[in-house]
Amino acid sequence: MTREATTSHTRTAAAGGGGRGPEPTAERITERAPGLAPDRTADRITDLERRRAQAVAPGRPRRGGDFGARERIERLLDAGSFTETGLFVRARPSADGGRRPYGDGVITGHGTVDGRPVCVFAQDSTVFGGSMGEAFGEKTVALMDLALKTGCPVVGLNDSGGARIQEGVASLALYAELVRRNVQASGVIPQISVILGPCAGGAAYSPAITDFTVMVDGASHMFVTGPDVIEAVTGERTTAEDLGGARTSNTVNGNAHFLAADEEDALDTVRDLLSYLPSNNLQEPPQYAPGTPPDGGALDAVVPDRTGQAYDMRAVLRAVVDDGDLLYVKELFAPNIICALARVEGRSVGVVANQPLHAAGALDIDACEKAARFVRFCDAFGIPLLTFADVPGYLSGVRQEQAGIIRRGAKLLYAYAEATVPKVTVVVRKAYGGGYAVMGSKHLGADINLAWPTARIAVMGAEGAVGLLHRRELAAAADPEALRARLVAAYESTHGTPYPAAERGYVDDVIAPRDTRAHICRALRALHGKRAPMPQRRHGNIPL
Repeated sequence: MTREATTSHTRTAAAGGGGRGPEPTAERITERAPGLAPDRTADRITDLERRRAQAVAPGRPRRGGDFGARERIERLLDAGSFTETGLFVRARPSADGGRRPYGDGVITGHGTVDGRPVCVFAQDSTVFGGSMGEAFGEKTVALMDLALKTGCPVVGLNDSGGARIQEGVASLALYAELVRRNVQASGVIPQISVILGPCAGGAAYSPAITDFTVMVDGASHMFVTGPDVIEAVTGERTTAEDLGGARTSNTVNGNAHFLAADEEDALDTVRDLLSYLPSNNLQEPPQYAPGTPPDGGALDAVVPDRTGQAYDMRAVLRAVVDDGDLLYVKELFAPNIICALARVEGRSVGVVANQPLHAAGALDIDACEKAARFVRFCDAFGIPLLTFADVPGYLSGVRQEQAGIIRRGAKLLYAYAEATVPKVTVVVRKAYGGGYAVMGSKHLGADINLAWPTARIAVMGAEGAVGLLHRRELAAAADPEALRARLVAAYESTHGTPYPAAERGYVDDVIAPRDTRAHICRALRALHGKRAPMPQRRHGNIPL
């Protein structure tokens, strides 16, 4: 009943029109029936403010962590930029008449990071333990749909107990709906997961599909089955930290890409990561003013004269990229290969490099899968690839063969051959056997291939080659060691140089190490407008 109608009825009754006495006013209606909506605009606004305050009120004390869900969003996004969606969504009614808080345990919305649009959701562990119910899931899925329509990255701040058991199959259905959105968004918009508490069961599969996962040391846990269930089923005793803690996920199983010291560090990592990435696959990464060119003079002496002596490949990379800054991806997992984001002349690049300090830079299963995933990400989002090769080949051994080095090592071959972004390769030292082919060779589609004079491009190293090719001569020699030394020197002078490859055009130029950055800059400028059409198909069939 409107205020105007109420006034009219009141006047009629006062004049003896109905003999029923005055009609109740809006205030009296509210008193007698609090479930009815207020009639006056001012009352409706007051009611809105009351509901909004109720919706954003902090819950009971958190079980741990540095910040609440809203604080996390505020610290991630630019100040004052957050616009919430689904604020008044409520948990579905339950048979036992349980509480139905606004938001249903997840905060969703959009804002900006360094002025660029980002969609974000934050699971709230103070509401039903952050578990996913039907309304919770629908809010998250709606946010994913918005991100896809607007072409902006999605950041998920995960702190959840998993599926809400009380809501049964509806909770499971929304997990599947979320994963379907993750797959639709893959290669279209960047997806970043931040694990700030538990992430167990079905909840763990969504972060596994996203592009990058950040975990907090000592606070984050991610696993399919928890320690108690494992002990009950298999008898194995373990802890959440050993099973799926941040360090385990960063060093042992490779489920995470970044290890943060605390929540503040985790959110800073996300902001830093976003600065290298485009908003979507149709845009270029943001361009910044060119950083200070590093002094490359020290590169002339970085490779030791002795072939078997190790050195730190990171010294090479820092002397090539802007300001010497690199954001290492999966730094603690498979350290025999380096994957990193950096900038050259203000533009983002993806760097893949063998690390001689670990396993001589050989390619094992973990290194191949780590690098393949990174190469495919860069290709999906138009980020050029810089490859620095010093590789003795694929790692041999019974365990590697039985674990599938052929199939799993082929992933890196596939990724490089599939990539259509600009690809520039520098052979620093060893490039032997299959390692030469896979590490950004011309034969897999690299655009510009450079080599240092220290490069050794061959089927295998001199010692191994001489042992195979001349074993009869060595066995019959009066002084086999002297003969071996002469044969090794002869092999090195012919096959142990970059010049046979350069003669065939497999290497575009042999350059002084100190000139590496200048050559890379020129190559990337020339390749900026590269077009590489691919055959029409649904998708390839990478050897998973």
